[in-house]
Amino acid sequence: MVETRPLEDDAARPILVPNEVWRDPERSPDERVDDLLARLTLAEKVGQLGSRWALNDMTADADTAAAAAPDAPAGPGSDAGDALDPDEVLNVAPMQDVFAASGTIALEDAAAHGLGHLTRVYGSVPITPAGGAAEVMKQQRVVTNASRLGIPAIVHEECLTGFTAFGATVYPAAIAWGATFDPDLVERMAAAIGRDMAALGIHQGLSPVLDVVRDYRWGRVEETMGEDPYLVSMLGTAYVRGLQGAGVIATLKHFAGYSASRAARNHGPVPMGRRELIDIMLPPFEMAVRLGRVGAVMNSYSDIDGVPAGADPWLLTEILRDTWGFEGTVVSDYWAVPFLTSMHGVAADMDDAGVLALEAGIDVELPDTLGFSQHLVDRVASGELEEAVVDRAARRVLRQKIELGLLDPDWTPEGSVTRAEQVHLDSAENRALAREMAERSVVLLDAGTALPLMGEGRPAPATVAVVGPAASDPRTFMGCYAFPNHVLPRYPSRGLGIEVPSLADALAAELPDARLVHARGCDTRGDDRSGFAEAVEAARQADVCVVAVGDLAGLFGHGTSGEGCDAADLTLPGVQGDLVAELLATGTPVVVVVVSGRPYALGEIAGRAAGLVQAFMPGEEGGSAIAGVLSGRVQPSGHLPVQIPRHPGAQPSTYLQPRLGVGNDGITTLDVTPLFPFGFGSSYTQFAIDGLELSATEIATDGEVTVSARVTNTGDRAGDEVVQLYLRDVVAQVTRPVLQLVGFARVSLEPLESRRVSFTVHADRTAYTGRDLHRIVEPGDVHVLVGASAGHLPCRAVLRLTGETRVVGVDRVLDTPVHVGPAERVSG
Repeated sequence: MVETRPLEDDAARPILVPNEVWRDPERSPDERVDDLLARLTLAEKVGQLGSRWALNDMTADADTAAAAAPDAPAGPGSDAGDALDPDEVLNVAPMQDVFAASGTIALEDAAAHGLGHLTRVYGSVPITPAGGAAEVMKQQRVVTNASRLGIPAIVHEECLTGFTAFGATVYPAAIAWGATFDPDLVERMAAAIGRDMAALGIHQGLSPVLDVVRDYRWGRVEETMGEDPYLVSMLGTAYVRGLQGAGVIATLKHFAGYSASRAARNHGPVPMGRRELIDIMLPPFEMAVRLGRVGAVMNSYSDIDGVPAGADPWLLTEILRDTWGFEGTVVSDYWAVPFLTSMHGVAADMDDAGVLALEAGIDVELPDTLGFSQHLVDRVASGELEEAVVDRAARRVLRQKIELGLLDPDWTPEGSVTRAEQVHLDSAENRALAREMAERSVVLLDAGTALPLMGEGRPAPATVAVVGPAASDPRTFMGCYAFPNHVLPRYPSRGLGIEVPSLADALAAELPDARLVHARGCDTRGDDRSGFAEAVEAARQADVCVVAVGDLAGLFGHGTSGEGCDAADLTLPGVQGDLVAELLATGTPVVVVVVSGRPYALGEIAGRAAGLVQAFMPGEEGGSAIAGVLSGRVQPSGHLPVQIPRHPGAQPSTYLQPRLGVGNDGITTLDVTPLFPFGFGSSYTQFAIDGLELSATEIATDGEVTVSARVTNTGDRAGDEVVQLYLRDVVAQVTRPVLQLVGFARVSLEPLESRRVSFTVHADRTAYTGRDLHRIVEPGDVHVLVGASAGHLPCRAVLRLTGETRVVGVDRVLDTPVHVGPAERVSG
């Protein structure tokens, strides 16, 4: 048994005694887990499968929350017109107000037999790093003292746009990562997030989101990295490497199919067949498991063809573990286990829901223990549940705790947060990284006649009207999982907790010699047009008008984008479209900046605007990044991870479609041709892509080919281009996409500089799921296309695959290695 001795603050440190293999760091993880499982009672094994959200009890009471962080500075606020009604319920998880009441058991009681996880110590209330660290130590002491063997809990937190904590850096939303087409940058960002979290005792981060966009109306588009499986795969796996390299377990979500709900309704049913699921939705998860060696996966809330993901052994066990070899833990999305009863109706009650989820392959229930409670002990005793199923999940949780060092003899609650006093959650280094990410994510759609504002040969404007809700409210730069939008609307006196200059402020700094006139015009939501007249007059008196419109992220109806904030169509929210129309009618050149979490239909604006820019929620440094692009100081280099539609109602339609899903050919009145295609991005220089070469025109169905093309900066400014490789399967067993991205490279070039980009393409990259649901590579012609977007592919060739149709398994090649050659000068 484990002996203990008292420490300060009633803490207890386990002392290694002879034959305690489970506490011996010199023994293998398997040996340690075997030893510990043999010592645990069934009730203690079950205890490791649960969690407790202790600070959730405080979120309904602002005074209590403030008391938890008495030294928390208020931070800057905003002059936003979009305010939260103080009487409204603000949940940070679905149906939190309903289920929180069921989870108010004291932490001491919840941990009586041990506890798997502690939920969101930092991300539930505005608490300082020091205050949060003290709370982590306090809760860990309760957990270790309450149970017989003193096993600590894993502490998890959200980290989609940075560590979701008060005062932490807010990086761009995930959809902006997609716009960078830069896995290395995403990995560096994730590593910075992980370092901050690890320093404060956080063991697991609930990111990244690997859902592939299928319908732009879905509120959580902002949390995704785009509509292409390969782009999401590469960036998501890079995030996993960065976060886990810093010592924090990454969590893939939402497994799987969540983003394809009917009518883009959050938590809606997913009417998807196995083939589409396997070929479109699962590849990002497979790459992150097989190549990223991710440590955790979270189930989707959705049911796919009638089977809830949280109760699907085919998905959670056969595919994830038996096929892909996943060895980590599966954690439930918040209250997904009781949802099997209340939302899906596949379980009679919460106890039955717990059995279903556990048997399917969920190992830990989050955020509180409801379905994985001690009733599982009774189910085993009655023969309704095999103890081996409990052991299976407990083994995975305990192994993870061993790998995290939580069961080492020198681990203490105090030691887990030893660097708390040195942590600056919004350091200069973090902000520089956030700025780099923001600048690389802004997409120039059309320079028009006005951009850049300070271009050569064009006098700088003397007077600039800055209009629109996204010009004055810095919250529009942040996603729904950024702390200022996620939690702080409940605490308006706390401001934002970090410095976030608005676009108006950033433009004032960017254009010091210009006179800026600001008029809000309207709010993000609502139908109030009372500010139109002031905005129109400001535009009339200016040399140029910059109007910034788009989204304000929130949760469950408290925003125009974000979880539970789905859209009926792709019209700009509220009366923002009407505001833009009135500004365009003034005759003043109008530059339209869309700051949003989803693409909006811009067909009524493009061609009339003097410039058009898309910024996907660029984070705390978004104002500077957008202003830099507008002025010309920053060379725009972002490319679209989603299409920009022309019409608000011709959706859903991502670029990844079979022949019947594109064009209209006179057979329908709906034309889904985008205004700007997937992968598109303009700049203030020009690029040419040519010189396509294939190392062979025929390869076997298990061979590989090198595809190369030359990219040249033909303009007079340095810049980055994203070279993109697509394939088209000409004839197949089933319908195939007319185009599919299989490789990309971001290339930096000086003026009149050229580089050759080479892609190594294995035949496995043409694999798809055939009629019998086996993934195959088959002989035949494949079109090879290289260019700068799905709509601009000047380099084309035909590759023939020869030999027998080959069934490919889990050992297939998942990625397309790319090599960028040395720079060469070209004649002007």
